[in-house]
Amino acid sequence: MTVLTTAADTGSAAFTANADAMRDALAGIDAEHAKALAGGGPAYVDRHRARGKLLARERIELLLDPDSPFLELSPLAAWGSDYPVGAGVVTGVGAVEGVECVIVANDPTVRGGASNPWTAKKTLRAMEIAEQNRLPLINLVESGGADLPSQSEIFIPGGRLFRDLTRLSAAGIPTLALVFGNSTAGGAYVPGMCDHAVMVRGRSKVFLGGPPLVRMATGETSDDESLGGAEMHARTSGLADHLAADEYDAVRIGRRIVARLNHTKTGPGPQAPAADPLHDPGELLGIVPADLKTPFDPREVIARVVDGSEFDEFKPDYGAGLTTGWARLHGYPVGILANAHGVLFSAESQKAAQFIQLANSSHTPLVFLHNTTGYMVGREFEQGGIIKHGAMMINAVSNSTVPHLSVLIGASYGAGHYGMCGRAYDPRFLFAWPSARSAVMGPAQLAGVLSIVARESAAAKGREYGEEQDAAMRAMVEQQIEAESMPMFLSGRVYDDGVIDPRDTRTVLGMCLSAVHSAPVRGTDGFGVFRM
Repeated sequence: MTVLTTAADTGSAAFTANADAMRDALAGIDAEHAKALAGGGPAYVDRHRARGKLLARERIELLLDPDSPFLELSPLAAWGSDYPVGAGVVTGVGAVEGVECVIVANDPTVRGGASNPWTAKKTLRAMEIAEQNRLPLINLVESGGADLPSQSEIFIPGGRLFRDLTRLSAAGIPTLALVFGNSTAGGAYVPGMCDHAVMVRGRSKVFLGGPPLVRMATGETSDDESLGGAEMHARTSGLADHLAADEYDAVRIGRRIVARLNHTKTGPGPQAPAADPLHDPGELLGIVPADLKTPFDPREVIARVVDGSEFDEFKPDYGAGLTTGWARLHGYPVGILANAHGVLFSAESQKAAQFIQLANSSHTPLVFLHNTTGYMVGREFEQGGIIKHGAMMINAVSNSTVPHLSVLIGASYGAGHYGMCGRAYDPRFLFAWPSARSAVMGPAQLAGVLSIVARESAAAKGREYGEEQDAAMRAMVEQQIEAESMPMFLSGRVYDDGVIDPRDTRTVLGMCLSAVHSAPVRGTDGFGVFRM
C-alpha cells in the first residue's frame, strides 16, 4: 500500500486557530453531554439512590465486560425540545461475555423512566442497529410506560417497539429484559416480548395496569406484589424466567444468559493486526478549517484514521474533488469516499458509482467522509448531464449492500448529503464532528435564493421591494438555517448517532466495523438502471 504523507503545518497560525475553534465547539458539546449524564437532576438522582437503586449507566457498566468500551448512541437526543437531553434513555453498543450487544437502559430519574416521543425514536434507532448488525438486544427496564401528557405523539409510533422486538426474535437475534423496578402499561410488554426475562425480588413490578387502574376498571382491590410482583411472575404467571435477589444478581444472571446464547459473528474477522496511523490523530483538531468555505485535503484526515496511514487511491487524477481508495481500519478492509472540495461534478459522481460497484464486488465495507455543498449547478453542468450522473451515484449508494459508515466532518448539504450516504440512505452508523453542518443548502445560499424569489415576485406584481426589508429577511433566514444546520440540532433529532471528538474517529469507526461484522458482509451486483 501507499503510505500517506502529510503537508499539515501543525505550527501555523491557521492550524492553531482551527484547533482552538474545534476545542471551543467540543466544550459546548461536552456541556450538553453533561446534561444527559445528569438525568433528571440532583434531587431525582438522590431520591433514586436513597431507594438503594443503581443509575442507568451504573447498570450498564456492571453489565459490560470489565474495562471494555461502550459506544453510546444518540446522547443528545431531544436536545432543543421540551424534553430532557438524552430523552430519558441510554443506548449503545458494548461487549457482554465477549458478545457485542445493543443495550437500551431506561433512566428512571427522568419522569420515572416514562417514554416520550424522543425516547421512542432513540430506542427504535438502537433496535434498528441491533437488527441490521445481528447484535443481541439487552433492555435494562424501569419504565412507567408512555409519558401520558405526550401520548398522542408516542402511542402510534411507540407500537413499533413491540413489533420490532418480536421481529428480532424471529430473525434469531436474542432479546433480553432485565427488570429493575416498575414496568407498567406499555413498559410491561418489553419483558413480555423478549426471549429472556429477569426480575428482581421485591423490586420488579410488571403489570398492564397498576392497582389504581385495576380498581377503577374492574372494582378489584389488589396490591403491587400480587398484581405484578417479581415472585408472582416467577411462581405463578411464568413471565419471569429468572428471579434475582438484587440488582447485582440480575446483572450477573443477564451476563450468564448472554454467555449461553452461543451467539457468534457471521461476518469475516480482521484481515490483519491493527496498526496505529503514522500521523498523530490528535492533529485532527486542526485539520478542518473553522470556516468551511476554506478547502482542505481529506487525505490529511484519512492519514490519521487508517492503519499505518496506508491508502491505495482509486482514480486519483479523475474527479479529483472526491478522494476514493482502499485501506484497513483496525485490521478490517474498507473503501473510503471523502470529499476533497465542496462540489460534486459529473466526474466525481461517475467515479463514486464505479468505486461503490467495486466495493460490492469485493464485499468491502464503505466509509463516507462528508464535506460537500452538493452537486454542481449551472447551464454548462446541466447540459453535461449532472442530474443523471448525480443520480448514478445516488443509485449506487441506495442499492449497495455492503455496510456503510458515515462521518460528517464538514459541510453536508443538498443531494450531496444523499450521495454520500446521509441518514435517509441507512448507513449502519452515522456520526458527526462538531465542525459539521447539514441542511438543504448553506445558510447564505438559501437566504439568497429566497431573496431572488421575493424580488421577482414583487416585480411581477408591480410592488417595491425595499433593501432594508431584504436585509432583515436574509439575516433572519441565515440565522435560522445556521442554527438548524448545527450538529447539536441534528443530533437532537436523532439524525446522527452522536457528535464525536475528531480524535476518537478511529476508535469509533473500529467499534462500528467490529459490530457490522457480526452480520454477513456481502455486496450486490444489482444496481438497477444507470442512466449513461
